[in-house]
Amino acid sequence: MPLRTLDTWPHGAVMRDAEHTRFALWAPDAFYVSVELDDGRSLPLLPQAEGWFVLEVRCPAGTRYRYNIDGEQDVPDPASRAQATDLGSPSVVVDPLAYRWQHRNWQGRPWHEAVIYELHVGALGGFSAVEQHLPRLAELGITAIELMPLAQFPGERNWGYDGVLPYAPQASYGTPEQLKHLIDAAHGQGLAVILDVVYNHFGPDGNYLPHYASRFFHEDKHTPWGAAIDFRRREVRDFFIDNALMWLLEYRFDGLRLDAVHAIDDPDFLQELGQQVRQQVDPARHVWLTLENEHNQARLLEQGFDAQWNDDGHNALHVLLTGETDAYYSDFAEQPTQKLARCLSQGFIYQGEPNRHGRPRGEPSAHLPPSAFVLFLQNHDQIGNRAFGERLNRLTPPQALHAATVLLLLSPMIPLMFMGDELAAEQPFLFFTSHHGELADQVREGRRNEFAAFNAFADEQQRLRIPDPNALQTFHASQPKLTAADESAQRATYELHQHLLEIRHRHIMPHLPGAQALSADVLAEGALSARWRLGDGSVLRIDLNLSSQPVTYAAAAAPLLFEYPPQTGTLLQTGTLAPYCALVSLTPVAPLHLTSGERR
Repeated sequence: MPLRTLDTWPHGAVMRDAEHTRFALWAPDAFYVSVELDDGRSLPLLPQAEGWFVLEVRCPAGTRYRYNIDGEQDVPDPASRAQATDLGSPSVVVDPLAYRWQHRNWQGRPWHEAVIYELHVGALGGFSAVEQHLPRLAELGITAIELMPLAQFPGERNWGYDGVLPYAPQASYGTPEQLKHLIDAAHGQGLAVILDVVYNHFGPDGNYLPHYASRFFHEDKHTPWGAAIDFRRREVRDFFIDNALMWLLEYRFDGLRLDAVHAIDDPDFLQELGQQVRQQVDPARHVWLTLENEHNQARLLEQGFDAQWNDDGHNALHVLLTGETDAYYSDFAEQPTQKLARCLSQGFIYQGEPNRHGRPRGEPSAHLPPSAFVLFLQNHDQIGNRAFGERLNRLTPPQALHAATVLLLLSPMIPLMFMGDELAAEQPFLFFTSHHGELADQVREGRRNEFAAFNAFADEQQRLRIPDPNALQTFHASQPKLTAADESAQRATYELHQHLLEIRHRHIMPHLPGAQALSADVLAEGALSARWRLGDGSVLRIDLNLSSQPVTYAAAAAPLLFEYPPQTGTLLQTGTLAPYCALVSLTPVAPLHLTSGERR
């Protein structure tokens, strides 16, 4: 595939030099397109083949503009690099080379070093506010922050999955230069930065593409968000592939997390995106590509993608920690300990077995390395998709949560934490938007109807208690307090995370390349013993008891790396795993003994 460069991207307003900008809009349903500039000029774009309208104009960075379709409707540039203030304001010409990078030699971090901290930029106060947390996160042992989607959405408050201008960072979070400064500052702290991108749909408000580019969509195929995006078309593929390259090349993001790719009914597109990224990005850079994929398509993890979020692992752990079996957790209600053991030894739990709907789900994954799976105890989805956004520390005994945290941070899978986990944050993370009018009503009612499958909300009066996503107080309630840990419970949680990550950095992380699962044996309901061979030949073992009962087991002969609760090792002689207990041991590589005449 030919290399693509910044000045040859087809979509949007691309600066050709300091004084000239080329405007290009794919509008196959339009007869006439003009660009309306903020200096009063209205300039017709020249029609080209395949529905393109193109014009090179003398105008510098900072110029504000709109497109006009057929003299009837003004629309923002779908590939706008920035909006002046919000979705309804003009698009802005951006100079991609204006920012002066301070850490130009940053090449990223190899994937096996990933310890990911997912955060919502808006909930923390914007790009500049997020910067204030970087030193603390680096000190904690985090190696990468993952930003929930930034694409411009309607209003000022949103999770980000309602974005309609994928190239424009949300204006209420800050400018493109402030986003670059955040990434630059993170690199200065040794932190990689991942961006969550949404290529499976556009938000319901502010998407004008159907009015002049209906071929963007596949009307005979539908997703939960409406007509599917038609990735068969070259113009559509390029729109999203170029977007991925913009974030990686222009903004120097270190990786992308592709949201809900199971809603992209064209695996060839994903393969091409992965290939283009690997070809376009300097091979000396470490760039991570990860997926969210309900279909558990293991083959994609052999075709250019580093890992997948392992919802299976979370769901089994959640059932064990909380006892909840409603809705999608019902797929993990039976034998959750055995299911967790399969996750730790083979990656996916569902590898072709039928789910609760009777449909087969997943592909065999035991051949993949542990690092092909991102494990988490909770994330934005699993917290925010609860009616009241409760975090795990409100749902399970702290000792059980701490024991599960040992598994999360010391297993060879890639760990992901959600903002506030390290401080046992008490603030919820609710679903919030800032829609208005009829759409606001639809979102409010749709949100409440989602929980009809949960026993606690079978009654309509109970569903009316669910917070209104559009209310300002719903957003404010979701802003975590990430200040220094003052209370003893917060301090203990923070110190546990920091200590575990220190162990991971020192004893596990350097030996993850080449690691493979050996076994995971169920000891009793809620208790198991898992083993992995690391890349240097050493054997890591984690014995875990998430139940409230002591469990008999065969103690490891290897030295302990960590025990929770402290001094659990005194129980080793009795062969008993205490309730809410985690023991981590590491069998070192056996020394090579040479006889006379032998050579290494």
